[in-house]
Formats: sequence, structure tokens, C-alpha cells
Amino acid sequence: MTMMMKQWYTRATATMALVTLQFHRPSFSRLSQQRLTMTSNTTNYGDDLNAIFNHKRMLRTQVKKVLKAIEPSLRSQQDHDIQNIILGAPWFKSSLRLCAYISCSALREVDTSKLLSEILKGPASGGKKLYVPRVEDKNSHMRMLNISPIDDLVVNSMDILEPAPVDSDGNAPEDVMQANDPVDLFLLPGLAFDRSGRRLGRGGGYYDTFLENYQDLAKTRNWKQPLLVALSYSEQILEEGVIPITPSDVPIDALVSPEGVIPISTAAFNRMDL
Repeated sequence: MTMMMKQWYTRATATMALVTLQFHRPSFSRLSQQRLTMTSNTTNYGDDLNAIFNHKRMLRTQVKKVLKAIEPSLRSQQDHDIQNIILGAPWFKSSLRLCAYISCSALREVDTSKLLSEILKGPASGGKKLYVPRVEDKNSHMRMLNISPIDDLVVNSMDILEPAPVDSDGNAPEDVMQANDPVDLFLLPGLAFDRSGRRLGRGGGYYDTFLENYQDLAKTRNWKQPLLVALSYSEQILEEGVIPITPSDVPIDALVSPEGVIPISTAAFNRMDL
């Protein structure tokens, strides 16, 4: 842990001490995941949620500072190591249908360009099929659409690449929620993570909303749940308990950092064969 990270982690721990006492929740690892339900007769629930949202905002600010301070050469090396670990992993090679984010350098996300290129090789990749995110509005509405060539991407209003409304052949791309076959693997971004499966996003709720909807769809269709794997720089992995959670936060199954794969859930241990 860097000196900067240690300093704000100390402050964060002190800040969260009272919140932890007031708003205790069980670990959200898949090993013991429980669906929580909001109840109107819990008088302090709104105050507790406000405290958690405020703490998340503070964490986001601090993590962004840490990410900004990473030397470009070190970040590039971590990008290289993380992608090579995934490309060499049996659980990646055996996945036929994948959802993955398109990395944005300005947001200092772990690079996925090498992964996407490998997936889009077609038959040479083992017949993999790729879905990538398209943000539809500011109300946490995001879709995952199929692309074949990388040319199917356009720059949106936030300077982030996403699928065009129609592909290079003039056809509407397939929405993963309408697909006939289940997704095997999600490769996810985030600002911070811990080893119990907690993920801190950027605050829009797009991924949590989408993942919950897809998990519900998979359950309805009696599909195996997809493996949720987040990509993380070493500096983004925090001590357990620092990232607060709410009922809408979807836990991840595993992390991939430059140091290797960190399985978290039972599904990860079973399917990653580690």
C-alpha cells in the first residue's frame, strides 16, 4: 500500500467506524451472499444510506488521486501484465460469450484493447462472441451490444467508445438481454475493490443495475450465472471493510491484478480451477 493510500485509509477507517456500528451488513462474497430488502419502518435507514453514499464519494475522490499519481510506465506495465494473465487463463479461453468494457485512458481504467482484439479474431479465438456497453441515458440504463469488427464502435458524448446504433452492415446489433445463449464471462471495470468481492464504481449505478437485471434473466432461464471478473491495478485493491455497500451493490467473483488472479466466490474457485 502506498504512503498516500495509507494516509487516506487511516482517515477512511475512522470515518466509517460509526457507520459500521449503525449499518452492519454481511459480507457480499458469493459464498454467503444475501439479498437485502429495504423496509420503511427502519427509521435510521435513510441516514445510514446517506452516510454510506457520502463515504463512497470520499473514496472515489481519493482513489482518483492515487490513480492519477501512477507513473505512465508503471500503469502500462500493469496493463500488460493483467491482460496477459487473462489471455493465458483457461477460464478465459473456454468462455465463448463475453461481456467486456472498452477501456478509457482518460478514466485511467485497466486497458482492455489487447483482450478485445483477441476476442474479435473470430474463428481464430475459438468462436468467441463479444458484447460491449452502450449507455442509453443518465438513469443507469446501459445495454450490452454485440460487435464483430472494432469498427462498429463510435465515440459518445463523454468521449468513450461504444457500439453504434447500427453496425457496419446497417443492422441493429444484438442486445445480450435478447440473446438465446448465456454469457460465460463479464470483464468489469471499477474504481476500487477488496478481496471480499466489494466493488466501488463511479457512482452512476450502470453496471450494478445491468448485472442485477442479467442475473435475474439467467435465473429465469435456468442458465448458469456468468463469472464476474474485475480488472484492477494493484493500487485499487483496498483493505476489507473500507468500501461500504448498499443492497444494490453487486459483488464480483474474482479480481485480476498484476500479481495474478484473486478468486473470491465459490463459483470462482470452482470454475477458475486455481
